[in-house]
Amino acid sequence: MHTKPKLNRRDFAKLLTLAAVAGASSIPSYINFRKRRYPIAGQIVGANYKTGHLLRSGLSTIPERTETIDTVIVGGGISGLSAGWHLKKNNKTDFIILEMDTTTGGNSQSGENTISKYPWGAHYVPLPNLYDTNLIKLFEELGVITGYEKGLPVINDYYLCSDPQERLFFQGRWQEGLIPTHGIRPNEKKQYDDFFHFVESLKGKKGKDGKYLFAIPLDYSSQDEDFLALDKITMHDFLLSKGWDAAPLHWYVNYCCRDDFGVSYKDVSAWAGIHYFSSRNGHCANSDSQSTITWPEGNGWLARKLRDISSNHIRCQQLAYNIEVSPNQKVFIDSFNPTTKEYVRFIANHVIYSGPRYTADKVIKGLPEKLSQELTYSPWMVANISLKNKPLGQGEPFSWDNVSYYSDSLGYINANHQNLKFNQKETVITYYLPLDKLTSKESRHLSFLRTFDDWLDVIIPDLEKMHPDITKDILHVDVWLWGHGMISPGVNYLWNSKRKKMQEPLGPIQFAHTDMSGISIFEEGLYHGCKAAENILKKTSKG
Repeated sequence: MHTKPKLNRRDFAKLLTLAAVAGASSIPSYINFRKRRYPIAGQIVGANYKTGHLLRSGLSTIPERTETIDTVIVGGGISGLSAGWHLKKNNKTDFIILEMDTTTGGNSQSGENTISKYPWGAHYVPLPNLYDTNLIKLFEELGVITGYEKGLPVINDYYLCSDPQERLFFQGRWQEGLIPTHGIRPNEKKQYDDFFHFVESLKGKKGKDGKYLFAIPLDYSSQDEDFLALDKITMHDFLLSKGWDAAPLHWYVNYCCRDDFGVSYKDVSAWAGIHYFSSRNGHCANSDSQSTITWPEGNGWLARKLRDISSNHIRCQQLAYNIEVSPNQKVFIDSFNPTTKEYVRFIANHVIYSGPRYTADKVIKGLPEKLSQELTYSPWMVANISLKNKPLGQGEPFSWDNVSYYSDSLGYINANHQNLKFNQKETVITYYLPLDKLTSKESRHLSFLRTFDDWLDVIIPDLEKMHPDITKDILHVDVWLWGHGMISPGVNYLWNSKRKKMQEPLGPIQFAHTDMSGISIFEEGLYHGCKAAENILKKTSKG
């Protein structure tokens, strides 16, 4: 009997390259394995995928040790931490949060070195919509909102992104903002104006049912069928249907989709694409409506604050591998600690499953459908790069968000931007690369075949095109791979019946994750965590 040999990384890359050429698509930089090497210190860090992959092997041990608790929250990402916050805020403290990794936070995790704190994923929150009551309450509690003037929140000045905020490398120099402006033809400028007038006109507009057409949280949005139809076409095709074919406009909209959803605008529903622009209608008393809220560690600041609130309830390195509802409606949660090799069975009255849906399908017995089969998760590579000097260049100065028109990457943010040390030369930049040029599965597989040096050979040539002398200033590089970075809102996902089914509880098991929104942002994680916790509080009060 012959076993099928495994492809090594170069053979796999060759096959993908041939496939890309055959499909007449561009070959992404992360396919090629070149031989150039850089004498730069660093390593690949990242999410503990090896522990997560134990679910594939089908752990089946029945634990001998048991522990009884009223509520178990499985997953310590933003949804799970938000559920803990909501329970504790309502005086329900008999709960634990199980997290398989060594720390909580999900894709809002962050790091720190001697130069700065920095994000490993999500790095900002737009101004909150006033109807998002849980977000408003959280921001008041954390001091993000410090008061109100004329009915509008006052945002802590230290947390509002300071100027200069954005710059774009275009036609050999840096320009202000991320929309190409230099050398733009009058027809292209008109298409800009028409597009932005269109998405701006939808902000605050309501559908036939009296709800906002595009809202955050997404479930607050109108069910007006005229607009839900936008979920059935791509954002790319929507632009063309409006006669908007200007290449710079298409680049910008595609950039926004890749930035928020991890995939091309050719793979994102038009409803999701328009939602990106038209749902952000927050205002505050002390800044303009385009402002963002951020910290050196990005949304890691929020994750840490939520972690601190529930710190006595969190148990890390706990992989829940089997969850089942007993005949008497108690829930058994079997968990494994990969460090101590200990198994334990938690017996609970309530469970909030706040892990991704594809893990729920592997872990929870009795789910009526495997609803994750059609879900697409975008893989990402994020690198934090420590520099001796700030990267400058011709044109606009070093900003918070720095993007190249010519790159497969989304550019980089300046993690030091909110620091108050104005004379500090050293800085950390956080470089984002969505791996969206192949299928998610292909990109995911290829990303884990690459070595640290292979990733340097993607990152550094890209940065050198923006900053020719940057290599001599690089002190250290750490690379983080997100195999399943975020859910992607493809065509006919946001408003089909399967997404609604994912929100339905299974007896005493509630579900809370941004998969159930189709858009992976902080506000959606908070919404689903609080909603699941509130459902348990209502059940408890009925007694």
